[in-house]
Amino acid sequence: MTEEPHIPFEYEVLYEDAGIIVIDKPHFLATTPRGMWYRETALIRLREQYGEPDIVPAHRLDRLTAGIVVFVRKPELRGAYQMLFQNHRTVKTYECLAPLAPERRPRYGTVERVDRAHPFPLLRRSHINKDRGRLQAYETPGIVNAQTLIERGSAVRHIDGKPYVNYVLHPLTGKTHQLRVHMNALDLPILGDDFYPRVIERAYDDFARPLALVARELRFTDPVDGTPRVFVSSMALDRA
Repeated sequence: MTEEPHIPFEYEVLYEDAGIIVIDKPHFLATTPRGMWYRETALIRLREQYGEPDIVPAHRLDRLTAGIVVFVRKPELRGAYQMLFQNHRTVKTYECLAPLAPERRPRYGTVERVDRAHPFPLLRRSHINKDRGRLQAYETPGIVNAQTLIERGSAVRHIDGKPYVNYVLHPLTGKTHQLRVHMNALDLPILGDDFYPRVIERAYDDFARPLALVARELRFTDPVDGTPRVFVSSMALDRA
């Protein structure tokens, strides 16, 4: 049996009240136990830190994605906060590093330029599938179930001799691996992505190159008291 490796990165608690705890999750730390990961997850660390076994996530981020995650402290409030995310009543903004290059027309789905005179921002629409037991999600012809508004920034950096730039991603839906699939289909794979365009196997304790994707901002109206909430992540896109 493979020993669960220690994740040498910590979350930051950005906000807490009687109902919720909001953290800034680092790369590589899973939101909840899954597979070989149990104690080295944000959920178990929070339960142990606060001594509150009733803490649960209102939503999840992939283990490899950093950024804002909301946890609920009281069982009677779980439904209210979880429904915010299930019913898409939150506004999420992500940031990533990807190649500075012309986008390729994807095989499936559509690309619509917001301003025809400029390549970005663009609206990417497609039908994404995710099969149990298959690591990669994939696109096929079909009714659109995934939409992402993509903006290109101006912060260019050279990594391994290639130019990369920051992209701001606005998911209008929430399919598994949606942002990674949409960027890869444009021939703009996110830096450090082990799944797209191809699966790369790495050791569980290899933390050298994180996925350069951060859930940068989360906005919603608190379902308990009606307060507008805005949380911003300070996690770096990579550690290169």
